[in-house]
Amino acid sequence: LLLYVLRHLFMPPRFFIPQVLACGTQVVLPDAQAHHIRVLRLELGAMLTLFNGEGGEYQAQLCELNKRVACVQIIDFLPRECELPFRLELAQGVAGGDKMDWLIEKTVELGVAVIQPLQLERCIVRSSGDRASRRLEHWRALVRAACEQSGRNSVPEVCPVLDLNAWLSLSPSQSWRFVLSPSATLSLSAAIKQQRQDSAMPESVTLLVGPEGGLTAEEERRAVLAGFHAVHLGQRILRCETAGLVAAAVSAAILGAL
Repeated sequence: LLLYVLRHLFMPPRFFIPQVLACGTQVVLPDAQAHHIRVLRLELGAMLTLFNGEGGEYQAQLCELNKRVACVQIIDFLPRECELPFRLELAQGVAGGDKMDWLIEKTVELGVAVIQPLQLERCIVRSSGDRASRRLEHWRALVRAACEQSGRNSVPEVCPVLDLNAWLSLSPSQSWRFVLSPSATLSLSAAIKQQRQDSAMPESVTLLVGPEGGLTAEEERRAVLAGFHAVHLGQRILRCETAGLVAAAVSAAILGAL
């Protein structure tokens, strides 16, 4: 435990750099990362970790820092990954306020690979055009920041908002698919264990979670007809942002990834 704590206390800062990275080259950091370095009061020679979402991470050393530019020298590549052994997709009814932000950040930490926001009947928040584009970019920025914090080198995808019918037509049939429903008779943990006994580790697991107020009976019916298994998370009623987080954690833990 002490070694774990010390490692995380003294870990070099991690930055997502969306460009080609290679050992032996110098990289001028984007303004946001350069500002972060100044805030941290890093000095020349300080070590940093860079990743570009294409796998692995790069160890780099700060070689130039002034008011205008921050530049690093890439020293080494580490093919390190901490991904789940299956692809975990969360389809979440768009939640209001800062609930969606919190949910996205925490599920990225838990290993979700795809986040699909859904516009469902009981969604409070509705947006289109420029506002929807700005919200999507905001969510994607949260994902990148969560990867920097959690040590992930693969950046999860946040898809544009879809309605339920459009998404159901795209959802892969080979995935283990579960829809959260308070009226379900089988728990998510029991359903996963049951399927694990009958088949090998899945390539992907898809979780469908409603917004505030949950899915309507008709939306649940459509999901079940599309091959989703209705499951619950216990006797207590969870908020939509809590339900998505718990469902992701349960899926990862039971399948041996946490």
